[in-house]
Amino acid sequence: MQFPRDDRGHPKTEAFHAFIREAGFPCVGAKSALSKGQMRIVVARDITSAWDDLRIYPALLAFAARYRRQPDLFQSFAVVFEGPADLDEEGFERHLWDRIQSLADKDAWLGHPWDGRVAREPDNPHFSLSFAGEAFFVVGLHPHASRPARRFSSPALVFNLHAQFEQLREAGRYEKLRASILQRDEALAGSTNPMLARHGEASEARQYSGRAVDEDWRCPFRPRRSEAGAADVR
Repeated sequence: MQFPRDDRGHPKTEAFHAFIREAGFPCVGAKSALSKGQMRIVVARDITSAWDDLRIYPALLAFAARYRRQPDLFQSFAVVFEGPADLDEEGFERHLWDRIQSLADKDAWLGHPWDGRVAREPDNPHFSLSFAGEAFFVVGLHPHASRPARRFSSPALVFNLHAQFEQLREAGRYEKLRASILQRDEALAGSTNPMLARHGEASEARQYSGRAVDEDWRCPFRPRRSEAGAADVR
């Protein structure tokens, strides 16, 4: 599968690159992906609309295929939306899950199985999203995020590969990287992020939007059975 051309050179892409390069930005993995040319970016119109979902989804599939061919560490796929810029945290969270649901429904309709290394139910501590059989963790950013590390000038969704975290664990590098990110995030925000948890301790769905949620929060995402009838392994 040939990777569709990303939106390099677009003003929103350049703004996102500048945001990642800022000295205080805590995610060293994102910095590495950008510096190595391993960050693919699609610019879409509006996070509240399904208008560009049929363009985002094939690019996400192609990104997963590219990773399988070259499973190098620190690759990311980002969707930067042109707007709106006035969503509060709850509004952004709602539309983040709308876009994720739309993309996941398309994945199921095409018959792609859920990645067997992760759970498909969002309340499961081993949950991750799955596209083209590859597990993903999503990081949401927007202008009104309470955490500075999530506060970008436009709504954005960054898709990170679950397999990369496992590669880091196997290489004995995960804990050191995690500690570095937490330390940098605390330096930026003045406090640690209360939503962060290791995979398997709590559902990562609670972290996607960046909003601090309480114990009663329930993820709105509903996984679909694929058209091919792939069964959940968990």
